[in-house]
Amino acid sequence: MNKKTTPHLSDAFAETCSGIINGVIHIAVILLITVFPLIYDNSYLNILETKYQCYRICTLGMLGIALLLGLAMMGIDFKEFKGTHIRHLIKKLTSANPFRQFDAARIALFAFWISAVVSTLLSPYPKEAFWGNKGRYSGLFLLTLYGASYLLISHFGRPVRRYLDIFLGSGMVLCVLGITDYFQLDILSLHKAIHTSQIRIYISTLGNINTYTAYVAMLLGLSATLFALENRPQRMIWYYCCLVISFMAIIMGCSDNAYLSIATIFVGLPFLLFQNPKGIERYLVILATFFSSIWAIDILNHSFSDIVPGLDSLFSIIVRFRGLPCVVMLLWAICGLYHIFSRKSARKHCYIRIWGILVAVIALLLMFVVFDANFLNHADRYGTLGTYLAFSDSWGTFRGYIWKKSIQLYNAFPLSQKLFGYGPDTFGLLTKAQIGREMAAVTHQLYDSAHNSVLQYLLTVGLMGTVSYLVFLSSAVICLFKNRTQSPCIPGIAFAVLCYVFQSLVNIDLPIATPVMWLLLSIGMSVASPLKKSLPPG
Repeated sequence: MNKKTTPHLSDAFAETCSGIINGVIHIAVILLITVFPLIYDNSYLNILETKYQCYRICTLGMLGIALLLGLAMMGIDFKEFKGTHIRHLIKKLTSANPFRQFDAARIALFAFWISAVVSTLLSPYPKEAFWGNKGRYSGLFLLTLYGASYLLISHFGRPVRRYLDIFLGSGMVLCVLGITDYFQLDILSLHKAIHTSQIRIYISTLGNINTYTAYVAMLLGLSATLFALENRPQRMIWYYCCLVISFMAIIMGCSDNAYLSIATIFVGLPFLLFQNPKGIERYLVILATFFSSIWAIDILNHSFSDIVPGLDSLFSIIVRFRGLPCVVMLLWAICGLYHIFSRKSARKHCYIRIWGILVAVIALLLMFVVFDANFLNHADRYGTLGTYLAFSDSWGTFRGYIWKKSIQLYNAFPLSQKLFGYGPDTFGLLTKAQIGREMAAVTHQLYDSAHNSVLQYLLTVGLMGTVSYLVFLSSAVICLFKNRTQSPCIPGIAFAVLCYVFQSLVNIDLPIATPVMWLLLSIGMSVASPLKKSLPPG
C-alpha cells in the first residue's frame, strides 16, 4: 500500500467508524428519551420491572454494539493500517486525547463504582447486592450500567440539541397524561387494574406520584432555564409552553418532593439570570407563571370539584390564601412595567450578590424557625406550616422515623460497613433483619428504601461510596456551569439535574426517573467537556 495514501485512507476509515458508533449512541439516546418513559405493561402492576428491563436492554444494546464495533474496527485498522492509526480513530471519536479526559467527575465516578464493587463483595447478601432484586433493582449491575453509559455518551457522543427538544416533547406527553389523570379521565385505562384506594398515588406512565414528580422536575428545570436564556421567538414560545405544562403537571402531581424542585429553580436561577435586564424579566415571568398556574388549578378544582382530588400540602396553603388573585395580577403588572422601563437598558446589573445575601438571610431565618419549632416546641405558632417544621416519627409519611433509624443503624455498623455499606440496594434486607418488627408496628409497613438518596447510599455503599457519588455530581454540575456560555443547553441540563438531585433528598432513586438524570448529565458533559470545545454546541 502506498504510504502517501495511508493518511487519506485512515481519515476516511476513522470518519466512517466514528459515524457508525455515534449512530449507535444516537439511536439508544433517542429510545431512552422517547420509548423508555412511555412504555408500560400490565398497567402499574409491574411498572418498575418494565422500565428496568427496557433501560437494561437499551443500554446493554448500546454498550455491546459499540464495543463490538470498536473491536472490529480496531481489527480492521491493524489489518489494513498495521495499527498505526488507532490514535487517529480515537481522536475522531472523542475530539480529544481520551487519556486526558479523566477529570474530577470521571475520577469520582470510578471511585464510586469501586466502592460499590467492594460493598457488594463484603455484603452479607452479595447476589442481592449485585442485582438489587430484593430492592428496586438498583444493585451493582444497574450502577455499572449508569457509569458505563455515562462514560460512553460523554466521551464519544456528539452534542445534539435536538435531544433536549425530543426529551421535552415526550415529557409533555407524560405531563398531559398526568394532568388528565388528575381529572380522573384515565385515557390509557391504567387505573382499572389497581385498587381504588391507590388511584391517587399512581399517575401517567411512570407509576408512583413521587417518581412522576421527580421526572417532571427535570422537565421543569430544563424548560425554565431554556426559556430564560433563549433569544429566538419560536423557541422561546415552545419552551414557555413546556414550562406552563410542567408547572401544571408537577402541582397536580400532589407530591411533596415537588417543593424542593421548585425551590431549586427559584433560588438558583437568579444566580444565572440577575446579570442583565432580560434575565431579570424572564425570572419575573417564570415567577408570575408559577402563581398563575396555581390559581388556574384552583379555578379548575372548583369547576370540577366532584371528580378532582384537590391540592394538598403546601400548594393547598397557597391556594387558600385569599390574596392569590391579587398576587398574580401584581406580578404580571411588575413584569409589564419592568419590560417597558428596562428595554432601553443594556447595561449589566450586579444583583447576584444582593440575591446571595438575601438567600443567606432567608436560610438563617428558616434554620431559626426549624429550631424554634423543634427545640423550643413552638410549632403551633406557625399554623399549618408547623406540620412541616416539627420533626417527628410521622413526619413526611414516616420519613422522620426511617431517617432516625437509618442514622442509628449506620452508627452501629462496624468500620468496614461504615466505609463500604451493607451492599447496594440492600436497605430493605438490613431493616427487615434489624428493625423489621418495630418498623411494622410504627409505620404499618416495611420500607426497602431510606427515602433519602444520601442516607440510602450511606447505608448501602458506605461513606466512601456516598462521598464519591456526591463529588461526582457536584464536579459534573460545576463543569456544566463553567461552560454555560457555550450553549443554553448546558445550564438547562445543569438545572434539570439539580432539580432531580434536591428532590431525591426526600425520594427514592428508581430505574424510572434516575436513568434519565444520568442520561441528561451524560449529554451535558458531552457538550461541556473542556476537551470538546472544538465541537459545535449542537
